[in-house]
Amino acid sequence: MTADVLVREVSLRDGLQIIRTIVPTQDKREWLDRCITAGLREIEICSFVPEKYIPQFRDAHEVAAHAVGSRSLVAAALVPNLRGAQRALEAGIPKLVCIVSATERFSQANLRRTKLESLDELRQIVHLRNQYAMQGNRAILQVGVSVAFGCPFQGTVADGDVRSTVASALEAGADEISLADTAGQGDPARVRRIFRALLQDLGGLPLAAHFHDTRGTGVANVFAALDAGVRAFDSSIGGLGGCPNSPGATGNIATEDLIFMLEAMGLDTGVDLDRLLELRAFVARCLPDVPLFGHIAQVGVPQGFVRAAEAACRRCEGLK
Repeated sequence: MTADVLVREVSLRDGLQIIRTIVPTQDKREWLDRCITAGLREIEICSFVPEKYIPQFRDAHEVAAHAVGSRSLVAAALVPNLRGAQRALEAGIPKLVCIVSATERFSQANLRRTKLESLDELRQIVHLRNQYAMQGNRAILQVGVSVAFGCPFQGTVADGDVRSTVASALEAGADEISLADTAGQGDPARVRRIFRALLQDLGGLPLAAHFHDTRGTGVANVFAALDAGVRAFDSSIGGLGGCPNSPGATGNIATEDLIFMLEAMGLDTGVDLDRLLELRAFVARCLPDVPLFGHIAQVGVPQGFVRAAEAACRRCEGLK
């Protein structure tokens, strides 16, 4: 049975990329296993970047080897350039995530290249992916459009700039699109408007959302995107994460809070919230000096809460 909403866990990549504490590879493997046990079926496991930039991912190949061995998992990895894509493809990663910025200034700050250069790099990655696909292993290519709802350097981003960036990414060969609120500047009205427009533009092409909770609007923005028709969202256990090149940016939506909201709304995620809270406790042990965020871990689920799938079963039983 397919879940109503896909929640993609990004703590092992986005969550760890700004943390100085180097998590041992064995702990990352257990972290990944606990994600799978909780029912998370798509996980962004690492970034294939040079160690000098982010030492945290120097064991990317080891973590990838562990991830691709699980048949129940779609393992995704961030690939910022052609060399990173080659490393990910060599490791057998089934989903590559590339970044294109909605603004010129953030592209320069985050990727050290222009938007046109990023799109050219994307075309090269698509070509490389297609070469590997001829050997029977076609990786999915998702393009994340960063600062889609506001840029820390340019401020408001015009809707037309977001839509044209998405169109260029699709023309270059993207299979999926994800809009990222990198700087946490999005609001529900803008989120709803842009996603509705894009869903009309894209038809049935997969569209996802990546919200940061910098200004406390993360979960509200999920609700707005749901209302527009989006059914795939990124989140991070304990709200870990943040973009190192976005001044003042904080972490993602806490996965446990997102799962609670979706399940309480009757949307099946396939994720076990109790197991998720056990994962959070494990992460807290791995990162004792790193603050974790979120509400459900502090106060618990309310009395009478049931998962969406269980509630649906009870309704079916009642009709018999």
